[in-house]
Amino acid sequence: MSTSPRSLRRWFKSTSNRTFLVWPLALLALQALQALLDGGWPRLNLWALPLLAWGYLQYRWVGTLRTEQGGGGPGLSNPPLRLVTTGPYRLTRNPMYLGHLIFFFGLALLLLSWPAWVVFAGHVLWFDHRARGDEAHLLQVFGEPYRDYLGRVKRWIPGIY
Repeated sequence: MSTSPRSLRRWFKSTSNRTFLVWPLALLALQALQALLDGGWPRLNLWALPLLAWGYLQYRWVGTLRTEQGGGGPGLSNPPLRLVTTGPYRLTRNPMYLGHLIFFFGLALLLLSWPAWVVFAGHVLWFDHRARGDEAHLLQVFGEPYRDYLGRVKRWIPGIY
């Protein structure tokens, strides 16, 4: 079975494919290569695995909830038709993106390597930038109800930020 370059590009453009498959595999391969060059085995902090599971499961659960309650589809390329402010959305405005960040944090703790921490930090900045753009778009779509929501619910950490 051959895959066209276009479908391959589309697959790699998916944020979830990059977060949950490409980055972990690339960082694990880098960690394994470094360990082999050092004459040992990759050091993994398995106690961090629950964070990876939490981040992924939060992303999946919230995505399903958003689609069921808000319509539309995953991502802002298929935005919700109705404003969703219940469930995790009553605690944080970006619970799906937060799932990605929890996953990346768990990955950095699993590997404890500077490349993993750089990837985590880069994604914190990238998702924050993306969330701000999404919020501007949703404000245009939903107007005053969304403005009220922005005033009630923090972007990332409930009650703090």
